[in-house]
Amino acid sequence: MDRDTAEPAVSSIPGERAREWVEHHHETAAPSTYVYEFVWDYTEPAEGPFCTDVDGNVLVDFTSHVAASPLGYNNPKLMERMEGFDLVDPMKIAGQDFYVASGELGDHPFPTPADLMDRLTDRSAQYGMDTVFLSNSGAEAVENAIKISYDHTGADYGITFQGGFHGRTLGALSLNRSKSVYRRDFPEISKVHDVPFCDDRTCDADSCSCGFFTGEGSQLRKLLDPKRGAVHPDDVAYLVLEPIQGEGGYRFPSDAFAREIADLCEEHDLTLVADEIQSGVGRTGEFWASDHYPFEPDVIASAKGLRVGATISREEVFPEQTSRLSSTWGAGDIVSALQGALTLDVIDDYDLMDNAVVRGRQFLESMRDADLDPVVDVRGKGLMLAVEFDTKERRDDVQAAAMERGLLTLGCGHRTLRVLPPLDVTGREIDLGVDLLTAAIDDVA
Repeated sequence: MDRDTAEPAVSSIPGERAREWVEHHHETAAPSTYVYEFVWDYTEPAEGPFCTDVDGNVLVDFTSHVAASPLGYNNPKLMERMEGFDLVDPMKIAGQDFYVASGELGDHPFPTPADLMDRLTDRSAQYGMDTVFLSNSGAEAVENAIKISYDHTGADYGITFQGGFHGRTLGALSLNRSKSVYRRDFPEISKVHDVPFCDDRTCDADSCSCGFFTGEGSQLRKLLDPKRGAVHPDDVAYLVLEPIQGEGGYRFPSDAFAREIADLCEEHDLTLVADEIQSGVGRTGEFWASDHYPFEPDVIASAKGLRVGATISREEVFPEQTSRLSSTWGAGDIVSALQGALTLDVIDDYDLMDNAVVRGRQFLESMRDADLDPVVDVRGKGLMLAVEFDTKERRDDVQAAAMERGLLTLGCGHRTLRVLPPLDVTGREIDLGVDLLTAAIDDVA
């Protein structure tokens, strides 16, 4: 496949083979979330955003597997660096309770989990972070983040935000406020309060449509008022926040909201946990989305584009007793740690965060210039992009029409379409994606 000339080509989607594979998959698969019946053929040509399905359809993937594939498909810069790695067995060891390396330190051929952790602390040094715990997934990263926060503070209250999504394991579920179905009928961690997330760019302390600010200050400030609030600040173990809400609808915090979070964390010495699972690893044009805002996280939970889960903080925040936070298998996934470390290197070596800024701006300007009636908002930072429609039904119809034309996108929130091109997306590919998306909107308008 020549990425410079590739074009989407769809005959019928889902095709006959795809339908057969989907039926076979569901014979044994437990119920889960499936976006569409696209079946990637990993033996067929794919590069960048272009991929081929089992029926031979060529598609433009602007989902990046929900940001879990930040370099798209078969990135040559990544593949070249992994070519010399001969597969061994076992590929997984018992996490951070064991060590894995090759050759002499400083002159070793392939990055190890220790090298990945070193790269992460380097990119989090602006927050004083120097310690990492690796795991399998984003949900585990969040679980460990709140676990070390409970241990570090000795407190037992948590605060989350309406619209937030932090994972599907039981502890993380307790923090979710995006859709009730995620938490319904499951036991929850006690003493978790929630307040509104303010995403209206016009909001300030005196005028707010989101409900976060009132005439008497923010709801969070009132909740934590030492004399009149429902929760004393000393009893708060963590404040968990997606710097940019993902599942909740690609909601970007207002300036006034971000400043209020920063002020309250400093005023009350709150432990701020930033869930960067979807927004981190260069997706927004900064390595962490938090880097755009005035608040400073004490703990960062990362995964997806990192290829493993990671909880990052300062040494003093982590438990002193080793038995308080012991091994998980993710820390011992040799290939995933290798891919994660090399992904960070590729992002740096080829200035892909700068590319994310330029190409994200190109997408936003092109979609805004199109000025399509069903579109009520186009927003984004870097290549974390959103197109909001007038109704949920319209959003769903556009997503289906885009797929029929060869463009993969994802829904989020109630009526928002999220667009996540690979970080090395080209100007031609952005133009192609915009053309496919606007044509799909015209199809259903």
